[in-house]
Amino acid sequence: MGMRIVFQVGGNMLEDLKVVEDDKDLFKANPTVIRIIGCGGGGSNSVKRMIQSGVTGVQFYVLNTDLQALYNSPSPNKISIGQNITGGLGAGGNPEVGKAAAEEDSEKIKEIVTGANMVILTAGMGGGTGTGSVPIVAKLAKEAGCLTVAVVTTPFAFEREVRMENALAGIKKLRENVDSLIIIPNEQVYHLDDRKPRNMKEAYLVADEVVCQGVTGITELITKETVPNLDFADVTTIMKDQGDAILGVGYGEGENRAVDAAIAAISNPLLADSKIDGATKILINIESGSDDFSITPEELRDISRTITASASKHLELIYGSLENPDIASDRLRVTVIATGFKNVLDEDDIDSPVQSKDDDSDVVGFSEFSHVLGGSSSGSSVFGNFQKQEEKPAEKEYIPASIKEIFGRSKEETEEEVAEPEVEEKTVKKTVQIPEGYKIRKNDLNTPTYLRNLTREINLVDDDED
Repeated sequence: MGMRIVFQVGGNMLEDLKVVEDDKDLFKANPTVIRIIGCGGGGSNSVKRMIQSGVTGVQFYVLNTDLQALYNSPSPNKISIGQNITGGLGAGGNPEVGKAAAEEDSEKIKEIVTGANMVILTAGMGGGTGTGSVPIVAKLAKEAGCLTVAVVTTPFAFEREVRMENALAGIKKLRENVDSLIIIPNEQVYHLDDRKPRNMKEAYLVADEVVCQGVTGITELITKETVPNLDFADVTTIMKDQGDAILGVGYGEGENRAVDAAIAAISNPLLADSKIDGATKILINIESGSDDFSITPEELRDISRTITASASKHLELIYGSLENPDIASDRLRVTVIATGFKNVLDEDDIDSPVQSKDDDSDVVGFSEFSHVLGGSSSGSSVFGNFQKQEEKPAEKEYIPASIKEIFGRSKEETEEEVAEPEVEEKTVKKTVQIPEGYKIRKNDLNTPTYLRNLTREINLVDDDED
């Protein structure tokens, strides 16, 4: 028997409220069911790191074709797949074997995802089991109605082309079946100043730690008490049906810890060439040490301003702050997850041509700068009379294969290199007039260049000839 609430009402007034608590733990339980599933060897290692880090409030699963790897995993839930195909010896680096293994045991996987509100998948892309199975698991999770998020890594450069090609092909399939996809390039761990690995073992550990931070940055906002209080619905708002997402983690300490942590998060080397510019949805998790050093309203304002400065002006922002005893008392850790890049509007075409700015700001946008320089026309009065060269748009845009694969373009499109666009020459009519009463000193550098050029002469006569 569960909790029963009895109201005794007399007239229009509530006279008595009696709460019968048959199960006091009901008040402490978080109703959100979050299952983290590590696919293959890389995904299982990430789950191992999360368990070692003390991540709570979630359920851990690992699935693999390698029985020995399953046996050594600390996960409480271990699922073997494809035993009829692999004999428990692994997929041999072949994603097709990993895919077939997941399909063979799809009923097992359905049982795992059924009943979950959120499924977070981890995998090291490029190998066999993880690359082949994770798109299948994602599809089954989506079909079960779960909010499905994947946090995956790509190979190190020394692992060469075949493994990278397998990773990109797997990512393309995975993207079709997840709500949000976070890609962490393993190669970028070498660019971390504070945790630069000394050997390969440390390199993989750092990569697993980054995956762990990304996952906990999401789950803790649901499973732990935050200020303001957040729930599963808030996270769903940011991550449901959003496609590619960007993860950044940064630390700060001392007097400027808030700004330092925010800047570190959005300029994290692990972002590679990705940026949060134009994001329409951002989730921020702020963790501080002891209560005496918890985040202040001013620090929260600074973090928000720093992170959202280059995001869409139509941004939807959700944040939560919490105390973490594992963080030094005077430090902050900021985790940023940015989504909503699929339908970003051209903000130069929105609202009025002149962008608004804060009264105490010295920064203006290009549109406002153009108005200040030349009035209401699109260009200044000086330069507006010049006709520009008009470019005919190319029929196709050439994008390198690796970039297209990561962002969902077909590989076939990359095999044709589009010719340079034809440029139609237009006659340039020079109509610049010297302002009335303006005396030109052609050797005076303070005179504008375009005016000095009007009086430039070329002497074709040899000075020795008279």
